[in-house]
Amino acid sequence: MGVNAIGPIEPGEDTYDAHEVQGPAHPVRPRPRLTRRHRTALALATAAAIGATSLGLYLTRPRPPAPPPPLHPSQTVSVKYEGDMTHPRVGERTFSFTIGVSQDAGPPVSVRRIAQPSAALSVTAAPHTPFTVKTGSPRTARITMHIRECRNVPRNAGLPFLAVTLRNARAKETQSFILGSAYAKDLSQALTAACTQNTDVMSKTP
Repeated sequence: MGVNAIGPIEPGEDTYDAHEVQGPAHPVRPRPRLTRRHRTALALATAAAIGATSLGLYLTRPRPPAPPPPLHPSQTVSVKYEGDMTHPRVGERTFSFTIGVSQDAGPPVSVRRIAQPSAALSVTAAPHTPFTVKTGSPRTARITMHIRECRNVPRNAGLPFLAVTLRNARAKETQSFILGSAYAKDLSQALTAACTQNTDVMSKTP
């Protein structure tokens, strides 16, 4: 007579639980370790990439427009008669007076030479040329005229001028500065006083 029994089924000798057979779905692999040389190379590559990006941004940045060129020196410098003209006696060949040189704007201007149109007169300046005039810092110069020949000196100076050679960062120019009626009057008196004995041979026109 057989006996039927109901109970849990025991696994056989060659059977295993399914969960025990399967390993993890995604096995974890160990992360490779970077050597010191590799870390240094990586840092240098990163720095180079950042530097290249920064250089690109610098080279492609919007640039401000170039500043306009400076004005010609004759457009910024003015010369005026300051007076104080000496009165030569008969036979004296030199006399002097003062001028003021100023600049309204722009880079410094070099005063290279001061002259006048008459071949009968020569001019020297103190301070000696060249000297520099700057914006907001006017200069004075003492001009000495020497009479070479009274016979060729103009008796009536009319509207005499000084020829001043100027130079700045843009150009070199010679500008004629008319110093006004007070200068013309004082100059004429000085020439007449110095050349009184030669009035019969002095030119009557400028």
